[in-house]
Amino acid sequence: MPDKPLTVLTYAASASLAAVAFVYFFNPNFVIDGASSGSTKAKRTGIVGLVNTANDCFTNSSLQALAGLGDLRLFLIRELHRRKLSDPDVYRSLPAEENGKPVNRKKLLGLQSGDVTQALKTILDQLNERPLKKKTISARPFILTLERAFETRISREQQDAQELLQIIAERICDEYHAGEAARKRARAEIRRKSSAATAATGLGMTIEDKSDLLELPLPDAEPSVEEDEDKGLDEEVGFPMEGQTESQITCSHCQFVPKSSPVSFVMLTLSVPQKNSATLNECFDAHFKREIIEDYKCDRCRLDHAIAVYEKEYSRISSSACRDIIREKIKKLKDALAIDPEKPPEDVALPDSKTAPTRRIERVVKITRFPQILVIHLSRSIYNVSSSSAKNTAKVSFPERLPLGGLLDRRNYKLLGMIAHKGTHNSGHYECFRRQHVYAPYSRPHVDPETGPYSIAHTPRESVSFSPRIPAAKSPAVSIIRQMEEAADRASTATSSSPSIISGHESSASTGASTISVRTIPSPSPRTQPLPQASLKKPQEEDPSDEKVAKEITSFHQASIANATTEPKVIVSNTIPEHKPKKKIEDRWWRISDDKVKECRTHDVLNMQREVYMLFYEMERVHPVS
Repeated sequence: MPDKPLTVLTYAASASLAAVAFVYFFNPNFVIDGASSGSTKAKRTGIVGLVNTANDCFTNSSLQALAGLGDLRLFLIRELHRRKLSDPDVYRSLPAEENGKPVNRKKLLGLQSGDVTQALKTILDQLNERPLKKKTISARPFILTLERAFETRISREQQDAQELLQIIAERICDEYHAGEAARKRARAEIRRKSSAATAATGLGMTIEDKSDLLELPLPDAEPSVEEDEDKGLDEEVGFPMEGQTESQITCSHCQFVPKSSPVSFVMLTLSVPQKNSATLNECFDAHFKREIIEDYKCDRCRLDHAIAVYEKEYSRISSSACRDIIREKIKKLKDALAIDPEKPPEDVALPDSKTAPTRRIERVVKITRFPQILVIHLSRSIYNVSSSSAKNTAKVSFPERLPLGGLLDRRNYKLLGMIAHKGTHNSGHYECFRRQHVYAPYSRPHVDPETGPYSIAHTPRESVSFSPRIPAAKSPAVSIIRQMEEAADRASTATSSSPSIISGHESSASTGASTISVRTIPSPSPRTQPLPQASLKKPQEEDPSDEKVAKEITSFHQASIANATTEPKVIVSNTIPEHKPKKKIEDRWWRISDDKVKECRTHDVLNMQREVYMLFYEMERVHPVS
């Protein structure tokens, strides 16, 4: 009996050691990873989740993805600040017509009010809070604002996250352009009234005449400096998700390229190929590849055909009057062919289009304006002949950094968010992956430290010393120092005639880069050496050790003169000590499923190749080199 407790303790200790050995063998970094990932409650802050009452995962994932886009939040702050600075009447005034068509007053007033923009900023600010404990909010207020804007009700059934995000992005873009147009009209009205008032004052009109003059339209004038500045400002702070594409067509027969009109987009839809695996670059190549189109009626070839028909008719007719008419038509067609083949002369009848020749053309789609935020939708829908649809479950690998454009207009994008879908084509669940991105503080506009009002003033050269001169007779150390300075100046003058090894070493030091500077040293300057304390004493406080210090300085001075007379030595010194590069910390992400928030890593996000549905890339800023 007395051995039984000892046996139990032995078995328990053996089991504990076996468990520890098991954990250490399969995951030796278990304790380290747990500590580094910030799993403790003191370090974990988390983010705000969204409640899912009834199939709201498509809404929650879209809003969480938008909350992680810093440039979008910056745009919302700037746009709403502009609206607050402007008079509210600016966004209540409506033009009589738009592009020659009557405007929809109710719709335009809704766009100029910017209600959806304000609601989006409010919920994105709430989602970017860092609560100390778990916090969940509802997206219902934003959805109600969206329903009032479109005067419809969004179904609570399972919807597509891409469709909702498309509606939100297009609405914000339309509200921005409507507000921009309203501000331009207000500025133009102010300039018009100011010009009219100035003209009335110069003519000496009465108040009634001035009011009548203000109602008269002024002739169109050249844009002023203020208009150019406003245009540049509006272009600078445009909607970050808006880009433009152009479709370029080239005739294979005459090589004519008609003018293409830009098409704006807020989301780029790429089709996923029907195979086991693909890459994002393959999806881009399939979307922007050259397309061959047959049986196309080229405008230039049609004018050539009309000229050939009229020339044949001209050779067949003998009447001089008819020949003059045909000759005039041929001349007009040739002029149109040389100026703009897309605009044939209106008073010249062209042959029937059925008789015009058909050509083969090449069609290429190009991105002419890259958006600051690139939203990519991977279309996984497969439509069969039987009108049934299915989901394409092919793996699509996507990079963390995406380069786009050619060599001269290269744009680099960084992945900030992703929406994944699990399930079938008609049902499933949406999740959002959002990077824990911390934006750098705004830098001052004056990058060059040598210019600008906030520049750092350089240390001026040493001026004449304001300390009183110490007589050389009372201090042997000071007298020897003066002799050493004079000898050093003579030695530097002698060595300055020799060719310098490296020219412009001062400019290399002024750049501030941590480079290695090479220079010649004829003799160390006395100002760079620490002076003995005895040389700093007053004449009345002479010390018997001055003679000893003077002997040491004399020996050092003689050695310096000897080194200066020989060939100058080349030494290598680091102007700025090089700092050790910091260890690269693996990027952390939030994996958000409605109100459930977890942490994950970049490789976890890149491994979601079968579930990836939407990608959110942000253009990396190129900082100027100072």
